[in-house]
Amino acid sequence: MIKNLIFDFGKVLVNHDLQPLLERHFGDDEVSLIGFHKILSDPKFINMCDRGIIPFDKMIDGAIKRYPEYSDAFTFFKDNYLEEITGEIEGMRVLLKKLKQSGFKLYGLTNWSDTIYRVMEKFDIFRLLDGMVISCEEHFIKPEKEIYLRLRDKYGLKPSECLFTDDRMVNVLGAKAIGMEAVLFTTPKEYIFEIERICGIKIEQ
Repeated sequence: MIKNLIFDFGKVLVNHDLQPLLERHFGDDEVSLIGFHKILSDPKFINMCDRGIIPFDKMIDGAIKRYPEYSDAFTFFKDNYLEEITGEIEGMRVLLKKLKQSGFKLYGLTNWSDTIYRVMEKFDIFRLLDGMVISCEEHFIKPEKEIYLRLRDKYGLKPSECLFTDDRMVNVLGAKAIGMEAVLFTTPKEYIFEIERICGIKIEQ
């Protein structure tokens, strides 16, 4: 029986879109925009922060020294980071409240740098969660099994009683590997369908 619902953050609870922010800085300079975006998208660049190996601000300062041609862009990105988080996923706040009223415990499990604390100050949807595990605090990232086990152990959860959702299939498979039910997140409506299918209940919409 599913008692605990576990949510990724990015593109599940809140939306993030880097492109408009970069376009505001680079304007019509598409070549520079693509080059800068490629650096930011490098898994090594992202994972260092998500693992908590280096704070976001310090990472940006180091990147400015490595890529001086993008120093203005890195400074702009650092100063305006929160604008990348464009808002809550429409419908998720209402859905979380309904799920709590239905008796489920709600948890978060996210790969995120120390910038998550600024995000949580801005968007109070995270206050609806009963607990969370953040990768930068644990030094593991999804889909590594250790971070799922950390959530299990921190809150005394039984994997067989957990339903995890994430917008990346590799992370869904990571949850399944430790015995959780898990589904790929696409839209709130599709997620409701999956809860109803797996739990055998009806969620009022």
